[in-house]
Amino acid sequence: MKKLSVISIFILCALFKAESQDYSFPLLKGYKIEANYPVFTPDNLWDFIDGAADNYLSYGFENVHVREYVKGKTKIKVEIYKHKDPDNTFGIYASERSPSYRYVNLGTQGYIIDGTINFFKGHFYVKMSTYSGDDKVHRDMESLAWKLSDMLPDDAALPEALTELPDNNKVKYSEIFINQSVLGHDFLHGAFKANYSLNGNNFQIYLFKHSPEEIIKMVKLYLSSVSMDTSDSSEGKYAFKDGYNGDIFLGWKGSKAIIISGLTKDQTDIANLYIDNILHN
Repeated sequence: MKKLSVISIFILCALFKAESQDYSFPLLKGYKIEANYPVFTPDNLWDFIDGAADNYLSYGFENVHVREYVKGKTKIKVEIYKHKDPDNTFGIYASERSPSYRYVNLGTQGYIIDGTINFFKGHFYVKMSTYSGDDKVHRDMESLAWKLSDMLPDDAALPEALTELPDNNKVKYSEIFINQSVLGHDFLHGAFKANYSLNGNNFQIYLFKHSPEEIIKMVKLYLSSVSMDTSDSSEGKYAFKDGYNGDIFLGWKGSKAIIISGLTKDQTDIANLYIDNILHN
């Protein structure tokens, strides 16, 4: 028998790792499970979702396993995406939702709309769909969604940083995670954002949580980009005008930085209230 080379063994192990999964698709009474799709990875995701692939890849996409639950002419399609960490999984999920959807307590959070059920849990983002308009099929899909939620191994807690965004005046279900190019700047990355509305004023809060060294690096690059003196201080607050984003309020301390946009300089008291609340709690 011909022996496998070290390189061949490495390739086989890599393929096995890419195709392995941390779960088994659950049974659904009356339906058979069909596996008509390969396991999609970063190398071939475009073959599956084409124009949407770049967005998924920007959130640390690792693989997606696809199954179809079939009963006669009825099909329920299930896609389970795995991303590199729960922050990025929340990020891709939040980028595809709307505050107007009907939210349900599936996984960490999910919603149901027009024959679609989407939810996330830990590293996993689950997307389910059917073209059937039959109420019984929709109930079957909801039952399957609960089975899938219970099956996934990760913890169902929200990303910890979301709990640090103040609830006062926050627009419900407006939270998102932006992995790259926050506010259009390449040097700003990894921010949790939420929308706020206070007395007719709509504004946005961005929370960055990184190492103190990375926070200082981003602060210095941002200040330098608007021709302000940079700072090596571990704590500070600035207000300035960003040519792309208008008035900006920036505060940082240790491993946190806060950016607020949408307020004007005569609303500094509001900005400082939120910045101090987050940085000192």
